[in-house]
Amino acid sequence: MSGVAGAEVVTLEPVVTAVVRGVVPVAGLRDFFDASFGALARVIEAQRLTVLGPAFALYHGAPGESVDLEVGFATDSVVRPEDGVVAGSLPGGRVARLTHRGGFDGLGSSWERLHSWVRERGLSAGADRWEVYVTRPAPDMDPSELRTELNWPLVG
Repeated sequence: MSGVAGAEVVTLEPVVTAVVRGVVPVAGLRDFFDASFGALARVIEAQRLTVLGPAFALYHGAPGESVDLEVGFATDSVVRPEDGVVAGSLPGGRVARLTHRGGFDGLGSSWERLHSWVRERGLSAGADRWEVYVTRPAPDMDPSELRTELNWPLVG
């Protein structure tokens, strides 16, 4: 059963990241994630960077038929561009956050709930937002065990 825990506002520091960027048709997202994480693993290991947290996807603007995004990891230092992997960052500041419990197919409704929560409090959400994949997916796992942290920067 999918669901969301209570939303909250947190204040974050900016974070250095190693990412793969792309504008990807929605139907191609799984392949983009798979290829990106393969490249990220090779480059992070080759450059001896330390990963500081779980994988994330940062979405730029509202999704449509295609999605403008970057996927990657927070790292202890700036990555040198290699094999499609480039340096990026996650923004600091005030962020509305909630945890989605369940499969990825329910993420859209959890994002809608977070957006409603933000509006109900008279806050404004920015154009970019990101997901942190707290639970690493595995082929044989029960999707109800997945935890995804939704983060939506606040403006104004």
